[in-house]
This record gives sequence, C-alpha cells and structure tokens, in this order.
Amino acid sequence: MTIALGDSPEGRARADGINAVGLVYWGWNFREIVEGHNAMMPRQTEPNANNALGSVLRGMMPGCTVLAENTQTFADYPGRHSDVLITGPGRAPVVVEAEYEPAATVEQDARERLGLRVVAEQRTIEAAIALRYPPEVGEAYDVTAAIRSAPLEYAALYENGDRFPAAGWLRGSVTDLADLARLVSVPQREVDAAAELMENGIDAAVPVLDEMSKLKPSAAADVAKLLGLAEVSQTRRMACAILANALVFHDRIAGMHPEVKSLRQLADTAEPTLQDAILAAWRSIIVDINYYPIFAIGRDILLTLPSAEAAALLERLRPIAQNVGGAGVDHAHDLTGRMFQRLIADRKYLATFYTRPESAALLARLAVAKLEGVDWSNAAAIGGLRIADFACGTGALLSAVYSQIAARHEREGGDLAQLHPLMMEEALYGCDVMPAAVHITGSTLSGVQPSVKFDKSRLYTIPYGRLSDDSVAIGSLEFLNSNSQMTLSNFSDPALRINGNGGEKEAHAVAEIPEEGFDLVIMNPPFTRAGSDWEGSGRDEDAIKQFRGLSTDLETQRAMSDREKQFTVGTCAHGYAGIASSFAALANRKLKKGGVLALVLPLAAAAGASWQLFRQMLAEHYTDLAVVSITSGGREVSFSADTAIAECLVVARKLRKGEAGDSRVKFVSLTRRPQQFAGAAAIAGNISSAGPVRGLEDGPYGGTDLELGAELVGTMLTAAGSVGDDAWGGVRIADYSLGQTAYALADSRLWLPGSPASLDLKVAPLGQVGRRGLHHRNIVGGPTAPFKRTRPSPTATYPTLWGHNAQKEKRMVCQPDAQLQVIPGHENRAGEVWAIASRAHLTQDFTMGSQPLCAAFTERECVGGTAWPNVRFEDSRFDYPFVLWCNSSLGLLSFWWHSSRQQPGRGRITISTTDTLPILDLRALNDGQLATAQEIFEEFRDKELLPAYLADADPNRALLDKRVVGDLLGFEESVYQGVRRLSAKWCAEPSVHGGKARPPGARLVV
Repeated sequence: MTIALGDSPEGRARADGINAVGLVYWGWNFREIVEGHNAMMPRQTEPNANNALGSVLRGMMPGCTVLAENTQTFADYPGRHSDVLITGPGRAPVVVEAEYEPAATVEQDARERLGLRVVAEQRTIEAAIALRYPPEVGEAYDVTAAIRSAPLEYAALYENGDRFPAAGWLRGSVTDLADLARLVSVPQREVDAAAELMENGIDAAVPVLDEMSKLKPSAAADVAKLLGLAEVSQTRRMACAILANALVFHDRIAGMHPEVKSLRQLADTAEPTLQDAILAAWRSIIVDINYYPIFAIGRDILLTLPSAEAAALLERLRPIAQNVGGAGVDHAHDLTGRMFQRLIADRKYLATFYTRPESAALLARLAVAKLEGVDWSNAAAIGGLRIADFACGTGALLSAVYSQIAARHEREGGDLAQLHPLMMEEALYGCDVMPAAVHITGSTLSGVQPSVKFDKSRLYTIPYGRLSDDSVAIGSLEFLNSNSQMTLSNFSDPALRINGNGGEKEAHAVAEIPEEGFDLVIMNPPFTRAGSDWEGSGRDEDAIKQFRGLSTDLETQRAMSDREKQFTVGTCAHGYAGIASSFAALANRKLKKGGVLALVLPLAAAAGASWQLFRQMLAEHYTDLAVVSITSGGREVSFSADTAIAECLVVARKLRKGEAGDSRVKFVSLTRRPQQFAGAAAIAGNISSAGPVRGLEDGPYGGTDLELGAELVGTMLTAAGSVGDDAWGGVRIADYSLGQTAYALADSRLWLPGSPASLDLKVAPLGQVGRRGLHHRNIVGGPTAPFKRTRPSPTATYPTLWGHNAQKEKRMVCQPDAQLQVIPGHENRAGEVWAIASRAHLTQDFTMGSQPLCAAFTERECVGGTAWPNVRFEDSRFDYPFVLWCNSSLGLLSFWWHSSRQQPGRGRITISTTDTLPILDLRALNDGQLATAQEIFEEFRDKELLPAYLADADPNRALLDKRVVGDLLGFEESVYQGVRRLSAKWCAEPSVHGGKARPPGARLVV
C-alpha cells in the first residue's frame, strides 16, 4: 500500500521509491530516513547550475545570445570551454566562469579567458565575470529556481588587469549579474579609439573655420548664430563637432536604411559637389526617416558655409567619420557628448558643466528605482511615463534614464526595438537654450536604436534673451508661468515641418509641458547665482550674472532677472541660491503626485540659508529622500566634469494626495565619485536596498558602511528632515560620529565618541547670544555703504579687520588691516554702522589647510570685512570665552558642521547663517568662569596656533582644549582626552584637510 503525499518531503521520498507505510510498519522514523536519503543524493553538478544560469540570463537578455557549457567557444583553443558565454550585436563577448564556494580557481579560470577570440565573433573578450555559487544552489531540487532566488557572489575582471570590486566579491541577485554583464560588454577599446579619432578629426578641421573667421567674418558669425553662441574659437569647435557627429551617424544608418547612400558612395557620385550631395542626402533623411535632432543643425551649418570652406571641412571630416564607423563602435554617437563640455563658449556664465556619464548612471538608477507601479514588461505602460530634463545639455541624464528603463524592460523579456519609438515619441522630454545642446541630446537618444524609425520627438530649443518682438524669455523657466511655449527649433513632429509639396515649413513647434504632468524630472541645472546676500536694495551687474550667457546685454539681463523673480514668487527659489533653485521650483511644479525628483545641485543646497525654502519644500511635500555627496579630499568632489565645486545628488518621491510621508533624509557620503558604470550601478543598488541605517540622533557611533566587495566606498546615515537651521549637515562626512557629536552639541549635550552617555553643556545659536555684524557691502561698496576702505593706520578713527592673511593670523589677537573713511553725505549712516563695532570677529570663509583661526580678537573695536564679520555682545567680557571656544576643537567642529563644505579644505558660512551657528552659551557662564576665560585668553595672547587641519598635532591647540574643557567648563581629564580623540577624527576628514599632506611627524598631542 502506498500513499501519494505530493511535493512534501514524504511525497518526494515516495517518488524515489520509498514506501512511507512500510517505514512506519517497521518502526523506523520516517523523517530521519527521508533526510538521510536526501543527504546521500548527489548535489547539482556545476554544469547543471551553469545550464540553469544560462537559461535565466537568456530570458533577461533577449537581445543577446547566451550559451552555457559550450565546448566550441574559442577559436584558438578548441579544447577550452566556457561555462556561460554572452554575445550580442555591438557588444564584446562576455564569459562567466562559475564554481561552487569556495571557488578556489574560478577567478584564475575567468582571467585566462580574457583576450581570447570567440568563434564567429569579431571582438575578443575584454571582460570576464567570476561567479561563486552558494551551497543552496547545489543542494536545490529546482536549480533554476534556486539561481533566481539565491544571493550570488561575483567579480568582473578586465583585460588591463583591473578587477571590480578591487577586493572581495559583489553580492547580488542574478538580475544584478545580468546588469553587470550588460555593462562590461561595451567594447571599450573601440570606443576609446573612436573617441580619439573624433577628437583628432575636429582638431584638424577647426583651422578651416578659424581662417574663415578672419577672412569671412560674416560667414563665421552666421554659423555662430545657428548655434546660439558667441563667435569664438570654442564655438567653431562645436560646429566641427556637430558636423562630425552627423557624418558618423550618416554612415552608421547607411547600412540600415537602403535609401541612404554611404559617405563613400556620395563622394563617388557627388554632383556637382560633395556639399550638395550631403545636403540633399540629409534633407532626404530628415523628411523620410526623421533623425531631425541629429541632422537639422548639421545641415544648416553645412548650408551656411561658403563652398570652399565646406569642401575643406568635408575633406578632413569625412575620412574620420568613415574610420569611426569602420571601427565598429555601436555607440559612436555618444562620443561628441563626451567632448561637449570642452566646446561650449558660454560655460562660464551658463555653468553648463557636463554630467559625468558614471554620475548620470548613478542618479538615474536611484531615480528609476523610486518609480512605483510600472509594469516593466509592458512597452505601452513604459511609454506612458513622462520623463523630463528642462536643462538637458548633452542629454547625459535622459540617456542614463533611458538606459535604466531599457535594462528593466529587457530583463522582463521586452523588445527594445518596440520600446524605442515610444520612448522617443512620448516618454522623453528635453529642453535647452542651446541648439547645439539639443543636437547632442537628440543624437544620443536617437542612436540607442538607430535602425528604428520614430515619427516625432519631444526635444526643444527654448527661447532665451531678447526676442524679435522686443520681449525677453528666460528659457525653460518660462514654464513656471505657462504650460506651453513656442520653441525656436522644432525637433518634434515632422508633420509640422513638411508642407504639401514636400518642402520644409518654419521649424517651430509648441512645447507642451503640463503642470503636474511628469513621473520623473531629472536635471543638472545651471548653478550661477545673483551674486550677493547683502542687505541693501541696490543692484549691480553681478546681481544678474546668471543671465549673461548667449551675449545678452545688461538691459536684457535686467529684464530677464525681473521676469524670473515674477515667476518664482511663492516657490522655493531664492536669488542668492541662484538659478538652480528656480529650476528646482520648476521641477516641483511639473512633477505629478507620486513622481520622482532627481537633481544634481551645488553642495550649498545642503547648508545655505538661501536654500532653506528648498529643503523645507522637500520636508513637507516629499518622502524617501536621499542626498549623496563625495568626501574626497582632492578636487574630485563633484558629479560634473571640470569643476572642483562640491555637488550633491538629491533624489526623492513627491507625496501623493493624503499620503503621510517619511521626512527623514538618508545621507550617503561616497569616498570618491563613481569611476565606472559597474561601480555606479552597484552603489545605487546598495543604497536603494540598504536595510536599517544608523541615525544622526543615535549618538556618536558612526554611520552604516557602504561596501562593494571588501572595499569601503561610502557611509550612510539618516537624519530628520530639519537639522539645525533646516540644514543637511550630513553631507560630505567620512566619519559620521563627528556629525553625531556636533548634532548633540547643538542640542546642549557633549557626547564624545567612545562615551556611553552625554554630558550637559549649554550651547545656543550665536544670534541669541550676540549680534553679528553687517555684510561687507553695507559697509563698503554697496549703494548705501557709508565708507570707503584705505590703507591701515595705527591712529585710524574707523579701523577694520577686512581680509584674511594667514601669516599674520597665527595668534588670536590680530591687528586691523585697513581703515575706513566716511563718504561725504553718509555721516549719519556711518554712525549707525559703527555702533555695532566690536573686538570679537568670526571667520566667514575658513581655509582650514592654511588658516589657524576660526575667531579673532582686536584690541580696538572694529567692524569686520569680507573675511571677518564682527560679533558684538552686550557684555564685553563675552569676547574672551567666545574667541577661546571658537578656536578650541569643539568650536572648530561646530563651525565645520554648520558650514557649507563646497570646496576642498574650506568651510564657509554666509553672513545670515552666522546667526544660527551653535556656540557656547556665554550667558550661562558665571562671573568666576568669565574671569577664568580672560585669564586663559591672556595666557594665549602670544601663542601661535598651527593651521586648523593640524589641530590634533598642535601643542598649543591641545593646551587650549585642556584649559577650555577643564578649567573653564569644569570637565574631568577623561573628557579632555575624548576631545583630543575627537580632534584627531576631525583632522582626518577629507573636507578638513582638503587632500593636503600632513607634515612628517605630525601626531596626536594629548
């Protein structure tokens, strides 16, 4: 008698011929027998696991050929097989070598396959993946299901000897493994070679236009006007780059569309000239196939050039384009984007720093991961998304988002060719004020599937500056006031461009940008700002420099500035925060409820008072907020290219109607910016999937490590949406125990790393204890300023401590470096300003790598200048403990925590944020403590201090800590020792030392 028990262990035993009833009859323990039987069963062999892995990857990579356990893989080594081989059009072959843990030889096996030629493939293997199966894969009955669910460990090995991660193993799902395989399949050698060809070709072509600029300046000016740029050398480089890009793309699609002749064919049959033949071909491409964003501006440039210059340019660029195409690079259209940041003539004022591709991939992956309710297997559902970049530049961010969406669709078995028209026609919106920028964006996006036609796109060049009707426009910010706008260039519907006779109509279109109409807004907006936070009401040229771009005159800039102010009333925008805050307001207005915001912003957004409305907007209307910054002590503190100004990535989801959000912020401080696409993907995945993360309020225990393999790549911390003065102090910190101590200190608790509990210590905002001085423009240089500044004098009536001089500021007592003279007619105002003069001064711009002092003391009362705004207390005795506190390790920590750490080794606070700086509450000191403070001050009057980044190794700073902590505040020796350990931690922070090397022998002094 037998009993069918289904898929239970008993049932499986029955299937293996074990009679359950018989076992019971003989008195044996059924479960013990079954488990013993299972234990004797053979594990899944590695070939079984490899075949299952190949099957799973095949379903996730439908555009590729995935072979498992293939014995005829390598042309030169017929006896060597591959565990899993992945090939595909435009990709370098990728091999996956796999073993069960501990997988002692898997890495060597993978490395031995690098550089090998694969049968029937033109490319060799540039990257291999070593994979370790966990035990549960070998022990599984259903090995395919086990591979789908098991955590896998893997590493990528490259032909140049690199390994990712550098040590240890990545840990992820088979989906993550598929993503890595996609990323490492880019034929990097060919891309690099093509990039060099392109740049060399542009270099060879530019002299043609340089000479034309001298001999035919009118023609050169016409070309510059087409690009919306000034007629300068960089503009001429841009023109050559656009032509080269169009030529490369032409040759690329010639093999995909039979009606398109190759460049070589055109050159052989050119009548009457190659210029005419290419112009006719490009017009036909635009009318019959589209690709308008790629060819329209190139055609206009070629049409504008005189015949001789056109012939010379084509003679130099055509062979380069053919060579790039011959190199076999499937993504040659991206190459111009890589050089884009070098070519923009007006970058200084438009601040169009190019988003590094790896940074764009990181931001895009974080953003797409927050999109909820999308059926990634359904192309129509994906096409229903609305994704916008209102300052698209090169299109790096839109391209990165497209790449993330395409990867998700492909993993679900989708057809990328079917998805492409939906993405181009419906989903992706890009706007910029530069036609050249929109050209690059169009090239990048169109080239994802160059053989697939689409009927329209939503890429727009937006009016900017003075228009033909004498009105002014402010680019994409016009959408703050309207949901639609007439564009300068119609890169959208070709039906609007073609008249009944097949000719082109006026190339304009209306861009529809509906309010709350977008699922994702992703941008790296311009950072330029309006110059001053001084309290006067006057204006000067600096106040409107964000509108200096594209050759606007001063009157136009003023009109544009007025228009921006009109449109941003009641939003998070702030004049001193600059135009980036206006773009943030635009993004918020256009996002749907539940939509995702993803921005690259200056680090000032985390601490600046002018950004407070932006932070408040996020705290009130968004949830799931992440802020990513870079701690590096060198210049690589930004996610954009060619700038040393620190930046942060801000990603959040807008609350739905009635939804209660989580106002906590997840801060992520990376040790360095992503160096490769695989690293960006892994970092984003770890951030998005991170479990519990330690909080700022938890005490000085540090953050939660972010690791890739055995490498520490960052640290994470969560904090309430409002920290201090609504600031995000958690940016750019390598050791979060410092932030936790600074946070507790601002809350009147001295909680040092290593201490089990906090101690009471009265701390208060400076604005509650004293009165800070005026912005320097209210003293000198502003429209209401009563003084002018002259050379110093020992008998000055109005002395001032104006600027920094590190060599003269080694002692806490400093000498005035200038004097002020009253401007005739401003005597009354001069008296008002001088009424706040004082002896105590606080630094505003602290270069910790060279400057010793956070606060200074002058024997005579002074007003402060650009570097040293003064601080006045009602009780003059407060001057002494204030200067002592600010220069102690605890004062340095508080200043650093409160400051904007945008530049390496510098901490900056604005005159307005001075009011919220946490300082020792001097009002809580008794008469005895105030007398002690003066004694300590007199002791230190002539002692020199080392630069702040060496505070831990400075004997005088150690003595100052001992006197302040023990003698002034009354704490025990153990507290002093803790403060010195804290000093060492602080000096090790990259944002403190800025990458500056420590002198030999510099060690902690206790």
